[in-house]
Parts: sequence; C-alpha cells; structure tokens
Amino acid sequence: MSRIAMVAILAVGAAVAAPRLADAAGPKVTQFRLDNGLEVMVIPDHRTPVVTHMVWYKVGSADEQPGKSGIAHFLEHLMFKGTEKHPQGAFSDTVARLGGQENAFTSTDYTAYFQRVAKQHLEKVMEFEADRMTGLKLSDEVVLPERDVVLEERRMRTDSQPGARLSEAMQAASYVNHPYQHPIIGWEHEIKKLNREDALAFYRRFYAPNNALLVVAGDVTPEEVRALAEKTYGTVKRADTPPRERPQEPEPQAHRRVSLADARVAQPSLSRSYLVPSYRTAAPREAEALEVLSQILGGDQTGRLYRKLVVEKGLAAGAGGWYQGTSFDPTRFAVSATPRPGVSLDELETALDAVLAELAEKGVDDLELARAKTQLTADAIYSQDNQATMARIYGAAWATGQSADDVREWPARVKSVTADDVKQAARRYLVLDRAVTGYLKPAPAKKDDRS
Repeated sequence: MSRIAMVAILAVGAAVAAPRLADAAGPKVTQFRLDNGLEVMVIPDHRTPVVTHMVWYKVGSADEQPGKSGIAHFLEHLMFKGTEKHPQGAFSDTVARLGGQENAFTSTDYTAYFQRVAKQHLEKVMEFEADRMTGLKLSDEVVLPERDVVLEERRMRTDSQPGARLSEAMQAASYVNHPYQHPIIGWEHEIKKLNREDALAFYRRFYAPNNALLVVAGDVTPEEVRALAEKTYGTVKRADTPPRERPQEPEPQAHRRVSLADARVAQPSLSRSYLVPSYRTAAPREAEALEVLSQILGGDQTGRLYRKLVVEKGLAAGAGGWYQGTSFDPTRFAVSATPRPGVSLDELETALDAVLAELAEKGVDDLELARAKTQLTADAIYSQDNQATMARIYGAAWATGQSADDVREWPARVKSVTADDVKQAARRYLVLDRAVTGYLKPAPAKKDDRS
C-alpha cells in the first residue's frame, strides 16, 4: 500500500480503531525509556519469526505553523530521500532485499514510519531508522520535484473528488479556531510555497528521540529490544522539542451548513458531523458511551440508521456513522445517508433528525445495547490476530495522550456502558448547535443557450 493511501486510511481507520484492543488476556506490553527520552514499547507475538518495527513522532498536521499547512505530510515524503550516511533509496532497497515491507503515514496528531521484517533483520532497520531521525539530507533537486508529487496527490485525491472536497469543507467548518480545521495534505496555495528550509526547520524541531515512541511487535523479548534500542537509538541526542500547545476550540454556538454541487456527482449524499470530546478530553465514561452510540446508530445493517431509513422507511440506499475518538483534542462524531431515487436530501435529513431525536428522548433498548458492546469487544479481540495492527493501535493511542493501560482496559470500560450513558451522550452532543451538515449534489443542468 502506498504512503498516499496510508494517509487517507489511517487518519480515520487507525484513529477509529485505536482503542479497540483486547481484554486482559491480550499481550503483555512492556514499556521503558532510554536516557535520551525515547519511549519504547514491546508487544510480544511469538507465533511467527517476524517483527513489526514502528517509530511514531508526536507531531502531525495540527502542529504545523500557520501558513505552512501540509508540511508534516510533505516531510514524511522527504524522509525517504536519504541521509548523509545512506543515499536515497538505500533504506527501501535494503528492506525489499530482505523480503520486508515498509511504509509511512501522517495524521493530524502523529507521523509514523514502519517496517515489517524477519526478526533477524530487526537491528538493520533500527539502524536505518535511527540514522534518519537526525541525518536527513535535502537539496532543492529532491525537494522541489517531491513538492510537485504532493500537489498532484492533492489534485487526484481531493480536488478531483467531489466527496473529498465536501469532507474537507466540512472539516474546515467544524473548527473555527483549532488547527484540525486544515487538511492533512495541506491547502494547495500553501503547499506551493513549501521549501527545503521549511522542511528542515520542521524536522529539526519535532524529529527527536524525546518526541518519539518506538513500538516493536513480534517474536522478540523486551530484553532483546532494549539492547538493540540502546545500541541504535540510544546514541541519538535529544532535542529542544516544544510541548504540544494548540489553540483550542470554543464551545460551538451555531449549526453550520455546507453544500457542494458538482457535475461528477452521480449519487447525492447527506453528511453531518458533531463536535465531541476525544478519549483524552472526555469525562469518565463519555468517550466509551459515544463509541457505543456510534455502533448503535451506524453499525452496518444492524444499526438504527440503516434499519429506520433503509429498511423501514425506504428513504435511503445506505446509512452509517462513526466516532473518531483517538484524537489529541476534541474530535468529531458523524452520521451519513444516501437517498434513494426520488427522495430529496431535505426529506432524508428530516427523517434522520427524527431518528436521532427519538434516540435522545427514549434511549436505546437492551438488545441493541448488548449487540453494540458485543461487536465492539469482538473487534477488539480480533485485532490481536494482526501483529501490525496491534503496533498501530498502541502507537496511535500513545500519540494522542492515552496509555497502554487505557488500551488494555478499553473493553472492560465499554462493557460497563449503560443505556443511560448512551442516552445522555446523545442528548448532550448530538445537537444541531454542535453540528455541520453537508449536502453533496449533482450540479444543475445548464440551460441550452440556443433554446
């Protein structure tokens, strides 16, 4: 999978899935810290002689300087351009020659780099990754063409996709002060101005052992990883990385609407997002209640939105929802639906509002509550089957202010959510004053000038 795709998938996919790990029978995670501040996490998985090696930097698009949107993602691209010690392509060529896989991704709150190799090659990838923590070498000859690559990526994945453009506009409207308002890839006019000096300044400011987490999941022991980490990363000097301080979002005051019409839209859709707390910022039990609520509303064909809008009323072709709880700061809870032919977006929105109002007034029944909690905890258990997924879960949790204990205890907290918890979460947060509603529509047909 390309780095481009990983940005899109992990900004939502890993973030949404991050708390969903297993119960107390899950892996025993060991943590320690090197003298230079690098935090290390070891997740044992001895089923196969393979390891997943990940370095997470606690910096993402929301940590960018105003006017420099996209620099975090741009630097992720540039990290593959070589160092003083290893020329461009040497790292990737070595991983490929060893039969491994590698990639990287950027989110609002973190940037991560990973390799998956046979366990005997762990030291080699650690050496390479430790080297590019401080040894990155950039010139205009590699920076400027890569900037064009990023611009083309934006054109292909956002500017040419009406749904992506609406999503970007809704995100910008959701935040009036917080830097979550700008896209991970950046605004086009600001990407065009990014240069070598911008990239190196960002790199030197945030890429340091004391701002990073090393996650090693696989057929290793904590003692083995500690020895290798001391030998490779332990020689890297810490930097004067600033604490994470961002402008915070005021309490929302008004319902906002965003509408986008485009001739390429074949299927209209309705989207709505609400500003809600993340796992880090929520009061006790709130985030778990929102997670259960998202499952009750949007859980595939068993979700209430699907049952009410698709099956019972026949107004929608599809409906769903999600909660992006793994964010450092307040985040979003979203619902969406696509109308059937002949159904207007206004009519569909009225019906969706009725479903939400009924839930807020009457709450949820015992069956759908139990089904939602069972599905969430089952997903958590299934996630243990994938070594790389576990590394991503723990890394994303750490980068957004959670701990390994928070991840391990998540299933138990979900199981303790009550029907009243869910009802109160809906009443408090699923209100229009906290919402942005988006309409995606086909462009109206142009009148024929000859008529």
